[in-house]
Amino acid sequence: MKHVVHSACPHDCPDACGALITVEDGRATRIQGDPAHPITQGFLCAKVAKYLDRVYSPDRVLYPMRRVAPKGAGGSEAFQRISWDEALDEIVAKLKHISAEFGPEAVLPFSYGGNLGVLNGASMDMRFFHRMGASQLLRTICSSTGGDAIVSIYGRKVGTEPEQFPHSKYIIAWASNIHGNNIHLWPFVEEARRNGAKLVVIDPYRTRTAKVADWHIPINPGTDVALALGLIHIIVRDGLHDRDYIEKYAEGFDELQKRLPRYTPEQVSEWTGIPRSDIEKLAREYATVRPAVIRLNYGIQRAQNGGAAVRAVCMLPVITGSWKEVGGGLQLSLSGGFGLNTTSLERTDLMLKSPLGRVARSVNMTELGKALTKLSDPPVKAMVVYNSNPAAVCPEHNLVVRGLRREDLFTVVHEQFFTDTTDYADILLPATTFFEQKDLVKAYGHLYLRVSQQAIEPLGECKSNVDLFRELALRMGLEDECFRETVDEMIDSALSSGVPQLAGITRERLEREPQVRLNLHGDESDKPWLPFENGFPTPSGRARLYDGDLIAQGMDPVAEYVPPEESRKSPLAERYPLELLARKADNFLNSTFVNLPGLQKMERQHELEMNRRDAERRSIKDGDRVRVFNDRGEIFLNARVDGTVSPGVVGAKLGWAKLSSGGVNINVLTSARLTDLGGGATFYSTLVEVERVLETSSA
Repeated sequence: MKHVVHSACPHDCPDACGALITVEDGRATRIQGDPAHPITQGFLCAKVAKYLDRVYSPDRVLYPMRRVAPKGAGGSEAFQRISWDEALDEIVAKLKHISAEFGPEAVLPFSYGGNLGVLNGASMDMRFFHRMGASQLLRTICSSTGGDAIVSIYGRKVGTEPEQFPHSKYIIAWASNIHGNNIHLWPFVEEARRNGAKLVVIDPYRTRTAKVADWHIPINPGTDVALALGLIHIIVRDGLHDRDYIEKYAEGFDELQKRLPRYTPEQVSEWTGIPRSDIEKLAREYATVRPAVIRLNYGIQRAQNGGAAVRAVCMLPVITGSWKEVGGGLQLSLSGGFGLNTTSLERTDLMLKSPLGRVARSVNMTELGKALTKLSDPPVKAMVVYNSNPAAVCPEHNLVVRGLRREDLFTVVHEQFFTDTTDYADILLPATTFFEQKDLVKAYGHLYLRVSQQAIEPLGECKSNVDLFRELALRMGLEDECFRETVDEMIDSALSSGVPQLAGITRERLEREPQVRLNLHGDESDKPWLPFENGFPTPSGRARLYDGDLIAQGMDPVAEYVPPEESRKSPLAERYPLELLARKADNFLNSTFVNLPGLQKMERQHELEMNRRDAERRSIKDGDRVRVFNDRGEIFLNARVDGTVSPGVVGAKLGWAKLSSGGVNINVLTSARLTDLGGGATFYSTLVEVERVLETSSA
């Protein structure tokens, strides 16, 4: 009656932890990290360690519901319970009617990283919308800029694996809060430090990682590209670059050299706010203390010049030849190493069988507010939301909400809780957690595949994404055989790409062995994997320090520092002189987990972190109520005057709008302006002003 199920966390985190779920009489009673997993090593993050509170929360959405209150009203009282048959019939009828009147592209799916399972993240849902001819969603809000940048230089989104970090002697956490949101890399970093390694953190915010680092280097937001090019300037100036590696495995070094004179230590210091002596010291130490590794995260790509910034940082291990060394190189994402057959899962070819008979238009998720409020042909008349909470996570919150309030917009939300977005749903459908479904889980922070077994039966009438979109397809009368595939058949299909790294890895093997490492050497050798020791998977076999394809996108084909339109160097700074970091909380995951009481107790919320100098100039004291505002909106928070941010920078955490004063969250201030590459979000290129709220004022 009591047994343990091997599972894996599919939430948006690089660790993709192996988990053991204890089940007694059909109820999950315990979750723990799998000690046999080489990365998880028997422990879980604070969020997932409390996952039973999420699964069995009294606030779970357990049944299909139809809205009976005006849009904007939330909670169970705003809905009436209906059957699955009623819900599916109404959804199908609405989608058919909208498609007939406006064309299928008037239907917009909206999803992202709420579940990164291979199947429940992007499989049956994609097939359904492709076959319908619905608009395609460009999933840009998190990592597209950094992903496109790393591919533009390396050819593939891979890098240094966690197991090599203990060999490093110099670790740079660049915009990477390892201790806060990549916790399973931390033991490897600590092992390296016990062996004498130095940990350096480059971040405008004093993160958990920065607090325990050997050296924290605060940097002005949006100036990372200048710092990276400044470091290269010094390394080349002093002859610390690896000429042999560059000659063999890089192209465009001459073009890079032409740009370096602009990036003197003096000029870079002015841009970044980092003292010249620290820039010189960092460059010398990085180039001479070997091996050196950079853990780069996606924070720097959320500035307007984020693509150039990621490219410039990725040049550093090429210039120093660090890719030749165990414990050297760089890690941003390892997701490009898996080689799964996503083509068979997503079936983009089905668009040609849709009523459109062609590839459907694409809508950038970062510009959701615009898509819902601006005229387009056809207009967006229906939205199906799953694996995401756009009313919380999208920029230009006020515009997004204005669009979601439209009475002529039919919105379906597949969710586990009553989120900001469900407040605007016409039909609300109950979604399973990963305890209640089977999936294949890969990682973007390590190189192990795992089948996540279903531990318990779905609570109430919850359905997985796979089951929901299969049923919708069949009710729509879509006869393609792919809509009848089982979960096991889809896992088999995902593993069928034929790439060397998946050789011998089958579903049956994954069900016997809880996790299997990719065959990165074409065999099962356990020697360290150096992905770019002997070249790069680009057409020339070399790293593209110069990428001519970037010219068509308006970018410098190498990299250059162009200040964001919202930065302390822009004219707008005269009105809004403070740079806002709309950052993620350590104990939530984007907007996931925000509503759980156990995790709320662990996180300080509704605060604006300020530097003492900026606070004193505005007569603001710690704990004062403040108004944070710009042309897009305003939010009222409590001032926290501490040492977490530098002068000219303020920070506030993402949370649910409905749990905040005034019913808005920090995205009321962020813009939908796009990055230089990949169409990503520019959350960290935001200017604001702050003023103290007088006691007689109303907040």
